[in-house]
Amino acid sequence: MTDELVLRLLARLHGHAGWLAVAALLHPVIVLRSPMRRARGAAWASTLLVSAVAGLGAGLYPSYRALLKQAIFQQNPTVGWWFERKEHLAVGAVTFAWIGLLCHLAAARADSTSQKRLAALAHRAYAAAFFLALSVATIGTIAAANRSF
Repeated sequence: MTDELVLRLLARLHGHAGWLAVAALLHPVIVLRSPMRRARGAAWASTLLVSAVAGLGAGLYPSYRALLKQAIFQQNPTVGWWFERKEHLAVGAVTFAWIGLLCHLAAARADSTSQKRLAALAHRAYAAAFFLALSVATIGTIAAANRSF
């Protein structure tokens, strides 16, 4: 397999898994609306998935920078700048997912007052992670439609 083919496959895997991560992050947003609800499996799965997708994106970034970035900016600077912002939004999505997971896990061991606050914070953090991930996936799809490996 050529390097270009491997990059193409990994980029497509990254894109499809990114949309799967968006869907996975919606689950804790829905389930954790109730402060007493526990969803450790969904919280762990969605957080690990969004982290893995971000890790794959970070691994692809050097090749993107070397092979595509200049061409994207020459062809459509707006898409280039949106793609650059996508990375920052992705870091936010991962960070909020981890905050949501940690708050959800901590809520199970907290006193009743803290439990409600932690549960509410977990829900809000997953909501933020979902909306950031949705933005990242949308921008990534637009960029990939514009130019890809």
